Amino acid sequence: MVDLTAIILTKNEEKNVEKCITSIKPIAKRIVVIDSFSDDKTVEIAKKNGAEVFQNAFKNYATQFNWGLDNTNIDTTWVLRIDADEEFTTELCEEINNDLPSLDKNITGMSINLRVVFMGKWLKHGGMYPWKLLRIFRTDAGRIENRNMDEHIMLSYGVMGAFKHDFIHHDFKNLEYWTHKHNWYSNREVKDYFEHLEMPEQSMQNQWAMEKRKMKNGIYYKLPKFLRSHLYFVYRYYFKLGFLDGTEGKIFHFLQAYWYRFLVDAKIYECELTGTRYGEQGSLDSLHRGGGKL
Repeated sequence: MVDLTAIILTKNEEKNVEKCITSIKPIAKRIVVIDSFSDDKTVEIAKKNGAEVFQNAFKNYATQFNWGLDNTNIDTTWVLRIDADEEFTTELCEEINNDLPSLDKNITGMSINLRVVFMGKWLKHGGMYPWKLLRIFRTDAGRIENRNMDEHIMLSYGVMGAFKHDFIHHDFKNLEYWTHKHNWYSNREVKDYFEHLEMPEQSMQNQWAMEKRKMKNGIYYKLPKFLRSHLYFVYRYYFKLGFLDGTEGKIFHFLQAYWYRFLVDAKIYECELTGTRYGEQGSLDSLHRGGGKL
């Protein structure tokens, strides 16, 4: 165990939260759950497994996570950001316990490789692995940038290192939930499109994330609406070999790379047609959760 506080955001995560908490107990001195007033057994399960639970009304992921940083009396050296539908491997926990305490003081954040499991299958192709995410940072050095979607941890000083082993995204909810969730995500994405597309991007210590953001805003969104979702799917499924992940890969890449991106374009088009500034959050707020867009 290291001097680290884990922060988990939850909303109706009774199917996921126990495995998440159990997986990080070997490394976390303290586990904090910021719950958005779940109406299932999330809070009960989290407390039973040793987590401290705070509740706060949800606005967006960045605001909720930063609220947790500011209002839960964190006094550990390090903070971990982990979603309820994620879990750490034994190998990663061992690496963190061995290496984190001895890191040089100028290293203020650590990235980890994300392994995405969809419908029970690890997706190894289509650009899905390794997905490098900055998830551990020194408490005084990190906050999440103020965005509605595609938010990243920003380091105020220092440099970023990297762990070798993986953590796993594996949501045990069904495909119906996945599609409803991504419909809600598309509203957030449209809002960010209008708020951030023409704004200069802040520099990130996570070069991988910075390059991804530049590709999205500098190339993808410069392409014609609707055509770009088709090209993105072709790129992911054929050129990045997503088809090698079988039926599960076909479902994931079609829904995530084509259907979701097409839906975002359709909502952007609707906003431009009606003269609105950005998409409304609509009636799907009850589906929000701590997880990222996958």
